[in-house]
Amino acid sequence: MGAAWDGLSQRQKSWTMAATVALISVTAGYGVSQLGESGSQTNGNGGSSSAECDDVLYWYDPMVPAQRFDEPGKSPFMDMELVPKCAGEEATSGVQIDAGLVQNFGIRTAEVEYGVLEPEVSVTGILAYNGRDVAIVQPRAGGFVQRTYGRAPDDVVSRGAPLADILVPEWGGAQQEYLAVLNSGDEQLAQAMRERMRLLGMSNGQISSVGRTGRAQATITVTAPTGGAITMLGVRPGMTVMAGQTLAEITGFSPIWLEASVPETQAANIRVGQPVSATLTAFPDERFSGPIIAILPSAQDASRTITVRAQLPNPSGRLKPGMFAQVSLTPDTRRALLVPSEAVIRTGRRTIVMIKQDEGGFMPAEVRIGREAGGRTEVLAGLSQGEEVVTSGQFLLDSEASLAGLDVRTIEQTGQDQDGEDEPATFSAIGTIEKIADASVTLRHGPVPRLDWPAMTMTFRTKNAAQISGFEKGDRVRFTFTQQDAGPRIETIRSAGQ
Repeated sequence: MGAAWDGLSQRQKSWTMAATVALISVTAGYGVSQLGESGSQTNGNGGSSSAECDDVLYWYDPMVPAQRFDEPGKSPFMDMELVPKCAGEEATSGVQIDAGLVQNFGIRTAEVEYGVLEPEVSVTGILAYNGRDVAIVQPRAGGFVQRTYGRAPDDVVSRGAPLADILVPEWGGAQQEYLAVLNSGDEQLAQAMRERMRLLGMSNGQISSVGRTGRAQATITVTAPTGGAITMLGVRPGMTVMAGQTLAEITGFSPIWLEASVPETQAANIRVGQPVSATLTAFPDERFSGPIIAILPSAQDASRTITVRAQLPNPSGRLKPGMFAQVSLTPDTRRALLVPSEAVIRTGRRTIVMIKQDEGGFMPAEVRIGREAGGRTEVLAGLSQGEEVVTSGQFLLDSEASLAGLDVRTIEQTGQDQDGEDEPATFSAIGTIEKIADASVTLRHGPVPRLDWPAMTMTFRTKNAAQISGFEKGDRVRFTFTQQDAGPRIETIRSAGQ
């Protein structure tokens, strides 16, 4: 064949190649058309899924499963045929997954249970001067500044440290008269002179010193009334000062203030007296702790935060105002119904979880959630203790439930289902009363083995005020309680000696 090809002219070779290409194109087109006809026949035979259903309830678009149609045809929402809903598919509730496929899909579940939620809020803070430890230094009489002891703003001084010497001319004349009266022996007149010197601003110690030494002391030394930093200094040598003029301000920083910016969304979780801990870049290996002493009344417009003020011990003065701190706030711990946070699906309109049912079924349920910490989320309503929620693969199940048009179990339905349940279990413990409020009592109690509770301090709701009438802080009591959605509630309480 190679020799025949070589014997052809160049024009003949070109015609031969063109004919070959045309033949291949015709053959390929015929094959594609046959494949299309085969597919059309297949779809024509199997596309009418209604033939597979003995009884079609309705037709629907899988992308908009909530909308139902009485007749087959094109979907008004998507460019696709409507899908029939067979009567047999209504027999089960929820998404049904074969037991053998649960592991393949990576579906894992966890039990809803009561536990102690220990949330932690991490924010930033700044150390500041102790605004409650401020001293204003003023002279008790006017005069001339003779000496200032080299003080400067931001100097740290101790209590009693000298700040300035002031010459008070009025004192000199009054003291000379007082010495003359003492020499005369007229005690009544001497008492009058002592009263006059007090009105001029002299202290009892200065008056006694004049009488004891027999010398006039017209110069007063102004000292620091408290230890701290000189945050304002308004006196210099040679100045003329008047009585009551502010010479200096001294602000303490032991204990020191820590002011932290907390998001306003966490405002309900903080209170005065709550402990905080802080780490500083200056001392990375240490943690400093103290109580919250104030929650400032206004929020920052730009950052939407509130300022929380805590007080930290600072006996050695190592902590300096202006230092940056990472602050951890631990809100009060409380018993709550908990689920793993990964089980919660937030759709934007509501929050749901997928609940495991019998025989491989899964149902979406609406929940109302609270705080979150340590990978667990507090459930305020919508679930009951002992139910199992899906923690892995829940988005796949949620998508399948949406496509199937399954209704979500609402929070109200959960409440109706629980109406017929047995009375909640009652637990007992012994504890000491720490605090009594109008509708609650705080107890420091021992372990509760049935709930796997360690010894702890927590707040219990009461049925009414009469339950805790006659009890006082420090009383040791024996009590029983039940677990409810709103938290544990005291059922009976009596003195531990009874």
